[in-house]
Amino acid sequence: MQQTTVTPTHCPYCALQCGMNLTPLQDGGVAVVERPDFPVNRGALCGKGRTAPEVLSSRARLTSPLVRSGGALVPASWEEALDRIAGALSRTRAEHGPDAVGVFGGGGLTNEKAYALGKFARVVLGTSQIDYNGRFCMSSSAAAGTKAFGLDRGLPFPLEDIPRTGCVILVGSNPAETMPPSLRFLTELKENGGTLIVVDPRRTRTAEQADLHLAPRPGTDLALALGLLHLVVAEGRTDEAYIAERTAGWEEARAAAMAHWPEYVERITGVPVPRLREAVRLFCEPEHAMVLTARGPEQQSKGTDTVNAWINLCLATGRAGRPLSGYGCLTGQGNGQGGREHGQKADQLPGYRKLTDPAARRHVAEVWGVDPDSLPGPGRSAYELLDALGTDIRSLLVMGSNPVVSAPRAGHVEERLGSLDFLAVCDVVLSETAALADVVLPVTQWAEETGTMTNLEGRVLLRRQALTPPGGVHSDLYVLHELAARLGVEKGFPTDPEEVFEELRRASAGGLADYSGITYRRLAEENGVFWPCPAPARPLDEGEDAAVDGPLPDDPAQDVPEPHPGTPRLFLDRFATQDGRARFVPVSHRPIAEEPDDEYPLLLTTGRVVAHYQSGAQTRRVDELNAAAPGPFVELHPRLAARLGAAEGDPVAVVSRRGRAVAPARITTAIRPDTVFMPFHWPGEGRANTLTNPALDPTSRMPEFKACAVRVEAVAPQSSV
Repeated sequence: MQQTTVTPTHCPYCALQCGMNLTPLQDGGVAVVERPDFPVNRGALCGKGRTAPEVLSSRARLTSPLVRSGGALVPASWEEALDRIAGALSRTRAEHGPDAVGVFGGGGLTNEKAYALGKFARVVLGTSQIDYNGRFCMSSSAAAGTKAFGLDRGLPFPLEDIPRTGCVILVGSNPAETMPPSLRFLTELKENGGTLIVVDPRRTRTAEQADLHLAPRPGTDLALALGLLHLVVAEGRTDEAYIAERTAGWEEARAAAMAHWPEYVERITGVPVPRLREAVRLFCEPEHAMVLTARGPEQQSKGTDTVNAWINLCLATGRAGRPLSGYGCLTGQGNGQGGREHGQKADQLPGYRKLTDPAARRHVAEVWGVDPDSLPGPGRSAYELLDALGTDIRSLLVMGSNPVVSAPRAGHVEERLGSLDFLAVCDVVLSETAALADVVLPVTQWAEETGTMTNLEGRVLLRRQALTPPGGVHSDLYVLHELAARLGVEKGFPTDPEEVFEELRRASAGGLADYSGITYRRLAEENGVFWPCPAPARPLDEGEDAAVDGPLPDDPAQDVPEPHPGTPRLFLDRFATQDGRARFVPVSHRPIAEEPDDEYPLLLTTGRVVAHYQSGAQTRRVDELNAAAPGPFVELHPRLAARLGAAEGDPVAVVSRRGRAVAPARITTAIRPDTVFMPFHWPGEGRANTLTNPALDPTSRMPEFKACAVRVEAVAPQSSV
């Protein structure tokens, strides 16, 4: 039934999860209205958020299941579509074993969906082969944060702390385009007398706001961080008391940094020594400072080491675990944080528990009512899973992801998807990946459903349903419930999101990402709650397990202590390591996996534009956003364009060892002469990820999206550079 009042909720796109109000329209839709009470965006919205309801129109979205018949996708009933999926998954398991079935999730799924999907894969399918596209988001930062702090949460402090610090080093992030409402925090930083240093190969809209812009060669952020730490040591700017009291491993990290003297770093990065020294001065002189990274340094085959180098800089100067200081990661996807905390990542169980930890397996298995030994072990990472399609993995269920556009070496991934025995996709639109499927299920999204998200601050939020979905559309939770029943598991997969969240609370209790003290009621009343937020302790009956058997504190029949307030700021007293000390991680510069050579003399880097989001599957269906950014382009320096004989708007081809992409030239001095840039939102001949390198970070298994060797060719006349 259509809502008749204003519904407070959150944007369906990036990790800011901006607050917004939805008001009903007479045509059955909703309109977006400002919601100034939410502290992350204070009412401000970008064009994507403001136009979000257009994706839910019948013109843009799926309204009926589709099944492949005679080579084409045709409408079908839900019963037929679900029966086909269950039958195919059952046959694959019987003929090839459970690990021949794969599951690929998405960083936009609510916490409830991500939790249920991980449980479905491990309990119903018995497969280890589950991962999600969030692996492509902040896995390197997550791995580095876990090494250094014992815990990964995007930001260990709220965004509201940023304007009150003294200096921010922003590494490989362009929030002016990727999350525009957040730019006000950097503007307020400068208004308060703080300084902004931006590290980016391009002079982006964000870099134009910086007090100091460092433009390193793509793939050299690790050397840059090491060079800055070398100067910190050489200039006597380390905080020796802090290092002694709150850290471990300094001597090894110090020795590694001292091998990266300034002139050597200048040769690697192209950043002049005086600018390195100025960056150190600006960072070290104020009492408080922060380093914030994003995909630039993280989407590299050495992304984990790169982030650890920036964390080392914070630790050496006493800028972590103190008020208004620290290292943080600007998560990209809407639920990139919560999505990996509760089970859809290949190596994790709910509560950010390790799948290899016997105690974690016992705890979660008890919540799920299964034998711990029945749970499979860790599976392949996202790209490795996609690479195994059609060989080891014969059937795949995709939920909320479009790897045909978003995965590295996308042409190869598209071929692998086409080689499957069976592909099922759940999505709100007919994405490029869904178009390859044997069965497509139309599912609810955003304003059509209730559920929780966890934003880049670690703030758990409640999205509220504002309208009834079309008659032919169901939720992902309904899909999992129906498939589980058809595969022999009648219980354990409710369709009510609050019921799923109640189980998630129990499963997460005692874990690093403990949600057990969070309820829907609290989320509605408090504008979100920061994790960890454990349930208050209470007396136990004999033989009772508090995390599994006992009612949680929102039970009105039970007298309980005051609820935990949540944890907006982490590490102020101790880090999440066994001894409470942060760990320096000794790292050294190494080249990217694919350096330029005579055949491929340039570097390609990729990113986003303000009008579109991720693979563009949704935003490309919004007329206003398409008008603002109608297609891909190749950003070239004027010197490179002159050598090619290319003028503004001329088609140029970018060629790597993996393929060829063609798009109009955009000529600008904002990019280095040795580098070209392409946004990755489009399919077809302008697909940037046709070119990108799937070389993986050895720890995070992050592909190297941000740097690969290419050449650029003018489509006409014939010439190349």
